[in-house]
Amino acid sequence: MKHKIFIDGREGTTGLKICERFAARDDTELLEISETERKNPKSRLDRISEAEIAFLCLPDAASREIAAAVAEAGVKTRLIDASGAHRTAPDWVYGLPELTPAQSGRIAAAQRIAVPGCHATGFILLARPLIEAGVTGADYPFSFCSVTGYSGGGKGMIAEYAQRDDLKAPRQYGLSQAHKHLPEIEAFSGARAPVLFNPIVADYYSGILVTVPLHRRLFRKKTRLRELYELFAARYAGRPLIKVLEPGRESDDGFLAADALSGQSGLEILLYGREDRIVIAARYDNLGKGASGAAVQCMNLMLGLPEASWLM
Repeated sequence: MKHKIFIDGREGTTGLKICERFAARDDTELLEISETERKNPKSRLDRISEAEIAFLCLPDAASREIAAAVAEAGVKTRLIDASGAHRTAPDWVYGLPELTPAQSGRIAAAQRIAVPGCHATGFILLARPLIEAGVTGADYPFSFCSVTGYSGGGKGMIAEYAQRDDLKAPRQYGLSQAHKHLPEIEAFSGARAPVLFNPIVADYYSGILVTVPLHRRLFRKKTRLRELYELFAARYAGRPLIKVLEPGRESDDGFLAADALSGQSGLEILLYGREDRIVIAARYDNLGKGASGAAVQCMNLMLGLPEASWLM
């Protein structure tokens, strides 16, 4: 028997990508909604109620509205929200299976899942192991740079890059240090000091590179580069979508391309530097492990399937 799935907002960037991921699956059935009904709240609620799991691929306000309607109607359908509306809500489980050894089980048992933000995913997976292992304190002055393709801005930004020819240079944004991913970073990374975040959008479609610089003199444990590799390798051993590469591994003649995993579902952790200055990075697809792939990974766990089913 196939699992019935509904995507509310399948016309958006993330919704379309999730829909594409079901094209080859033979264990799920996507419930359809007509063009005339897709903006009708009652019709959407009816489709959600027919599904075993529903993905919410909507703007934040619309996601809050439909989630509240589902709760008010007593609908038992399990929800996976790909927006930023519920990432720090106490009654929603954060949809990052690799967060802790127990997180996959929490996701598998949950009624409500909030998919992490694309930038937050990389930073949390890099910073939390350092803090929990005592390499850094929770008060370490973390900062990170995140370079992403323009698809991370949704349909509006995709159209902007298609229509304009003056957006060739990378553009830094979030300059006020009020980026919407910072609350979940503060909630789930383990960092207790304010995190300085420099997001940059560049003229390519998809792919993301999160880079965290580290000063070894500020470590609580004077851990060397090789020991950091061993820490990450042990932490993510057995996680099918996380690959920790040997220290110093380079590509593209010493350059690190942010779009190298575009179209893929996995995430690479890379380590570079010297004894006093170390750089760790997470590279993945902002629409893959950073959005649609992450949402499907959570669905797999909720359905009792291997988490990487149809994602490798």
